[in-house]
Amino acid sequence: MAITVVCRQCRTRFSVNERFAGRTGPCPKCKASIRVPTKKEEVKVHGAEEFASGGRNAAGQLVLKPIARTDARVDPVHAVAIAAAALAVVVMTWLGGGVLATSTLACAAGLLVVSGPLAVGAYTFLYDAEKEPYRGVELLVRAGACALGYVVLWGVLTYLAGTVLTGELWEWLFVVPPFLALGGALPNLALDLDYGDGVFHYIFYMLVTLALRWIAGMPWPWS
Repeated sequence: MAITVVCRQCRTRFSVNERFAGRTGPCPKCKASIRVPTKKEEVKVHGAEEFASGGRNAAGQLVLKPIARTDARVDPVHAVAIAAAALAVVVMTWLGGGVLATSTLACAAGLLVVSGPLAVGAYTFLYDAEKEPYRGVELLVRAGACALGYVVLWGVLTYLAGTVLTGELWEWLFVVPPFLALGGALPNLALDLDYGDGVFHYIFYMLVTLALRWIAGMPWPWS
């Protein structure tokens, strides 16, 4: 019977007759000195198919099954639904721009309505594909918590813009970094996104909501 030998120098694997077990000789490829193991010392290389469906019990029977992993990326149907919903939000924002621009309550209510879907939508594209994504009720709860945090940050930003900040551009150089840091931490904690992806999540949210402010005819926060 043949014994499998692996050269430690060049990693070449080859077989030798078992009568050479325990002897030392040169590798046929790199000439490095190697020792032929005995049958008891021989390393067994198992095929991947032996473990394709899980481990085996003492009787050699398979006892584990692989966990089915479902990809949560957006399919064409969902993409069309998201596009239609986004168009509806844009139209409603444009039609209700007069109310949103004059009523703080209406503005806050509109922000609450769009923040949750924006948090879910951005998560769909940013989550780590190597991890099992959140779905269903758990995703809604986590995205809702993240969205609520975003709304609070918007409230703080609006307050600062109306009471503390004077409209000078240089002031925003000190305001933006803390908001980015806090905004990136929210999806990191609520949705388990990497911190960098969390910052992109918050930037996406801010860009969309700023665009909706513009569509509604509202002034920019730094005006």
